[in-house]
Amino acid sequence: MAPDMKPILSVRDLHVSFGPAASAKEVVHGVSFDLGVGEVLAIVGESGSGKSVTALSTNRLIDYAGGRITSGTIELLRADGSVLDVTGAGRQELTGIRGAEIGVIFQEPMTSLNPVLTIGAQIEESFRLHRGLTGAQARTAAREALERVRIPDAERRLKATPNELSGGMLQRVMIAMALACNPRLLIADEPTTALDVTVQAQIMALLAELRRETGMSMIFISHDIGLVAGIADRVMVMQDGRVVEQGDLSDILDKPQHPYTQHLLHAVPHFSSGVAARTDGARMTEPLPRPMLEVDELVVRYPLKGGWFSKPVGAVHAVDGVGFDLLPGETLAIVGESGSGKSTTARAVLGLVSPTRGAFAVEAQAARPGQSRLPVQMVFQNPYASLNPRLTVEQILAEPVIATGTPIDVKVRDRMAALLKRVGLPEDSLARYPHQFSGGQRQRLCIARALMLNPSVVVLDEAVSALDVSVQARVLELLVDLQHEYGLAYLFISHDMAVVERIAHRVAVMYAGQIVEIGDAKSVLSDPQHPYTRKLIEAVPTIDRRKQHFELDTRQVPSLVRPVGYEPPAATWMQYGADHKVRAEA
Repeated sequence: MAPDMKPILSVRDLHVSFGPAASAKEVVHGVSFDLGVGEVLAIVGESGSGKSVTALSTNRLIDYAGGRITSGTIELLRADGSVLDVTGAGRQELTGIRGAEIGVIFQEPMTSLNPVLTIGAQIEESFRLHRGLTGAQARTAAREALERVRIPDAERRLKATPNELSGGMLQRVMIAMALACNPRLLIADEPTTALDVTVQAQIMALLAELRRETGMSMIFISHDIGLVAGIADRVMVMQDGRVVEQGDLSDILDKPQHPYTQHLLHAVPHFSSGVAARTDGARMTEPLPRPMLEVDELVVRYPLKGGWFSKPVGAVHAVDGVGFDLLPGETLAIVGESGSGKSTTARAVLGLVSPTRGAFAVEAQAARPGQSRLPVQMVFQNPYASLNPRLTVEQILAEPVIATGTPIDVKVRDRMAALLKRVGLPEDSLARYPHQFSGGQRQRLCIARALMLNPSVVVLDEAVSALDVSVQARVLELLVDLQHEYGLAYLFISHDMAVVERIAHRVAVMYAGQIVEIGDAKSVLSDPQHPYTRKLIEAVPTIDRRKQHFELDTRQVPSLVRPVGYEPPAATWMQYGADHKVRAEA
C-alpha cells in the first residue's frame, strides 16, 4: 500500500465478546491492522484463534452469532470516498454495505445456501436488494454472475437446487453471490478447505482472476500456508484472540519471529514430491506377508430409470473394475477428485454399499461383499458428527462391542481404559460427553472406538482434514505408532497430498471410477506417469510457490453415466519399476 493512499479498511484495538454483559467472554483482544486497496491480507491461526471472528466483525455479521464489539474502531473507505464507522453504524447502513461493498465467501457452502431454493433465486436476491433489479433483469444478471465464475451451462444451473451440484460448483456459486454487486472488499473464510486439490486450484485461480479484473481487496482466512503463499501480499498470525505477528508474506514465511508462527510453519505438512514418503512398508521385506485385504474387480453401479414405466435407461458407473491388495502394517492412500469413486470404494469394503460384482478376501478368508461381517472399522472425517452427543465415552466405546453380541464385562472396560490411555486421552474420559473434548481429542476418541474390536483394516475417510495443522500432525503420528504396535492396515482416503506423502506406503489414484495409477508412494509422487496424476500434483500449493499463478481450467470430470449394458474395455497396464503401474489410456 502506497504511503499516501488511504486503507480500504482500518481496524484499531478491536475487542469482541460473546455472552451476556455480566459474564461475557472476550475472544478477540486488541486486534489492529490496515488493508490497502487491492491488497490481500491472509489471517492464519488454529481454531479458536479468533481469525473468523475478527474478519466477520468488519461488517458486523458477528452480531448475528451472539457476539458484539465491546471496544475499538473499524473504519471502511466507501466507494464515494466517505469513511464509515462500522462499529457505530445502524442497521440500515450495515445492510447497505453487506453484499454491496463487503462480500463474504463462507467455508461450507451447503450450510450457507438454502437447500429448498434454486441457485437462481438465491443469486437474484442480491440484485434485488442492492440494484433494484426484478424479473427477467434479475435472472439475466444471475446467469451472468454464474458465467463470471466459469460455471458451464449457467442457464440450466439456475434451476438447480444445491443438492444437485458438486462441492466445487457450490463454492463457485457462493463466490458468484459474494461478487454479485462487485464489492470492493471480499472476505474469504476458508473457501477451499473441503475441496479436492484440483478444484481448490480452480477456486484460487478464479479469485486471483477476479481480483485482477476488479481490483478488489481481500481478507483470506486459511490454515493452509501453501495457499497463503500463493495469493497473499501480507500475513497476520493470530493465537488465542491476539495478533502475535504480521508483516509482508516473504518476511513471515522466511523469517518468522514469534515462536507460534515458527510452530505453525513447522507443523504444516509440506508436499515434497515423494521425498518424505515412508520407507518402512511391508513390501520392503521378503517373503511378503499375506494381504490383510484383497479387492478384485470391484464394480459399483447405480441404475438410472426414466420414461412412463421407469424402465432402466442407463447406470452410473461409480466404481469400475477396481482392484488392489493391502498388507499388514501398510497404508494405501486413495486420492482423486470428488466423484472419482474413492469413498464409494471404501464404503463397499465396509459393506455400506452393495457392489454390483467383485470379491473381497480379508485375511485369506474369501467372502462376497456384504455377505459376512468383515474385520474392518472406519474413522470418519467429522469427529463430532460421528459421535452421539447424548452418549458418554464409555457408552460410545461399548457400542461396537454390543453390536457383536459380546457382554460388557471387566475385560471390555479394561480395554476401553487401555485404548484411551494409548490415544492420549485422560483417565476420566469414560464419564464425559463428546462436547467436553476438543476436535483433536474427539478424533482420538473415534480412533479408540475403531480399535475396540481389534480390526485388521481401518478405513480413514478424510480423517484429519477437519483438524488444525498442529493437531493433525499429532494425530498422524498417533496413527503411525498404532500401526506399528498393532500391525494395522490403513485404507487412507484424502485430498491432501502433503498428508498422503507423510503417511502412505503406496498410493492409488482414482479417476472417473477407475484406478489409473498405483504403486509405491515415493515413485508415484516423484515420477507420476498418468496425465491425471500429474495434474493432481501440479495443483498442490506449497510455500515455495510465492504468488502462484493458478491456471483456470473449466473442464469437468467426464460423466459416469453409461447406457444400459455398457461394459468398459479391459484395462491395459504399463509397468514402471517394481511397484508402480499405470493404466494405459484408451
